[in-house]
Amino acid sequence: QVQLVESGGGLVQPGDALRLSCAVSQHTGKIYNEAWFRQAPGKDREFVAAIGWTGSSTYYAGSVKGRFTISRDNAKNTLYLQMNSLKPEDTAVYYCAAVAGSPRSLNVSAAYSYWGQGTQVTVSS
Repeated sequence: QVQLVESGGGLVQPGDALRLSCAVSQHTGKIYNEAWFRQAPGKDREFVAAIGWTGSSTYYAGSVKGRFTISRDNAKNTLYLQMNSLKPEDTAVYYCAAVAGSPRSLNVSAAYSYWGQGTQVTVSS
């Protein structure tokens, strides 16, 4: 069973940066694609970014492209999300997710089998 634990959330001001981490318990010898999603109060969970197993393929939602960077360190079993130029509309609970193999669509929450518990990011002056 794969377990994911997020960390790094907090309260920041508009324009600040924040880096989220997601510790993955084990990859059990399989190839995993991983992603970040977020959910704001009263809204559906939405895709933020995804990354392939080697890290060479990355995908972003239009709302964060150019500001956020997803990366991974397989030796450390850790997924990252570097968030720059944060805006109040980035306020949400951020979740990391993982799936063994290559689903048809990496930007759909239903494609992912494993989820973390979430970490709160609040952007406010």
